[in-house]
Amino acid sequence: MVPAAGDYFDETLAAASPDLLRTMIREFAQRMMDAEVEQLCGAGYGEVSSERVNSRNGYRSREWDTRAGTIELAIPRLRSGSYFPDFLLDKRRRAERALTSVVATSYLLGVSTRRMEKLAESMGITKLSKSQVSKMAAELDELVASFRSRPLDGGPYTFVWIDALTQKVREGGRTVNVHCLIATGVNADGQREILGLDVVSCEDGAGWLAFLRGLVARGLSGVLLVTSDCHAGLRDAIAATLPGASWQRCRTHFARNLGTCVPKTAQPWVHTMLRTIFEQPDTESVHAQHRHVVEVLEAKYPKAADRLDEARDDILAFTAFPTAVWRQIWSNNPQERLNKEIRRRTDVVGIFPDREAIVRLVGAVLAEQNDEWTEQRRYMGLEILAECRKHTHSQNETNDAKVNIEAITA
Repeated sequence: MVPAAGDYFDETLAAASPDLLRTMIREFAQRMMDAEVEQLCGAGYGEVSSERVNSRNGYRSREWDTRAGTIELAIPRLRSGSYFPDFLLDKRRRAERALTSVVATSYLLGVSTRRMEKLAESMGITKLSKSQVSKMAAELDELVASFRSRPLDGGPYTFVWIDALTQKVREGGRTVNVHCLIATGVNADGQREILGLDVVSCEDGAGWLAFLRGLVARGLSGVLLVTSDCHAGLRDAIAATLPGASWQRCRTHFARNLGTCVPKTAQPWVHTMLRTIFEQPDTESVHAQHRHVVEVLEAKYPKAADRLDEARDDILAFTAFPTAVWRQIWSNNPQERLNKEIRRRTDVVGIFPDREAIVRLVGAVLAEQNDEWTEQRRYMGLEILAECRKHTHSQNETNDAKVNIEAITA
C-alpha cells in the first residue's frame, strides 16, 4: 500500500471549498488499485519479501469523469508487465456508482472484511486483507471527522435550521434511543451548508447548549433567525449562544401541536384557519389575521385559542424579514427533507451497534449532501440576503427608538 496521504487530506480540507465526496471517491479508488497491485506483486509497497514477484515503477495519470466531477487518478505502473484497473474498463457510470456504493456502504455497522470483499468483487478486485480494510476504514473515518470539525468560515450564516433525528443503538446490553442533532444554514454565498452533527443521549437544554457552543467555536456567526421545532431547552440555548438571533417555531410542527387541542373532527377546520395567517401578503395583514383567528377559535375552542395566542411571537418571527424569503424560513421543511434522506439510509441498518457507527453513516450522508448543495444553484440570492440583513438592522433601530421614546415619556 502507498503510505497514507495524511498531509494531503489536511491541505485539501483546509482549502476554501473542499469537495469531500470527490476526495473520498478518489482516495478509495486509489486504495483499491494499490490493493490489487499489492496482490500482483506479492508484497506491499516498500516491503522486503521473498514472495515478491514484481515491483512498482511509478504512476501514470488518468482522468475519470464521475457525478462528483472529474477525478484524476494515479494508476500504478509495474516493472514487469502492465496493470490497468478493471473497473475503469467498464462503463464509467456503472463503475462510479459501484465505487460510490462502496464508500457509502462501508459505513454500515462499521467496515468488515467480508462486507468489503463482497463490495470490491463488483469492481473486479478480490482477496482484500484485514490490514487493507482497516487502512481504508481509518482514512474514510478521518475524512468524515474532518468534515464535522471543519471551520465554519463561510459566514455570516443569516438563517439556520436545526432539528433532531432519533436513532436506535445498542448500549449496555439493551436497545436505547439517541438523538442526532443536525444544523444547516445559508452561508454568505447564498448556498445551503451542513453546519454540524452530534449524537446525544437526551434532547434537552444541556445537549442543545453544547451543540450550539461547538458550532460557535468553529466559527458560526451572523445568525439572525433559527428555525426549529419547540425542542426542550433549545430556545434558551439559542439565546445563550447566538445573541441577536430570533427564533422561528416551525409552522408545520405547531399545526400538529395545535390539532391536539381540538377534537379530531375539527382538526381540518382549525388547520385551514391557521393557514390563512400565513397566506397574507404583508406583515401587518399577517398579525391582523392572527388576531382574527384567535377570536374565532375563542368561541368554540378556547384552549386552542390560548395556545395560538401564546405562540404569536414564536410562529410569526418570520415577518421581521422581507416577504421573498418567508416560505423558506417559516418552517423546518427543508430540514425534514434532509432527515428523510438520512432515514432512507439508516433504515437499512435498523439498530446501530454503537454511536460511532451512527456518526460514520450519517456523517457520510451529510457530507455527500453538502457537496450536492455546493454544485446546485444558490438557495437564496445575494441581493435578498443583503436586504434581509439591512431590513433587520433598520427594524432593530426603529424598535430601539420606540423604547427610548417610551422611556422618556414615562
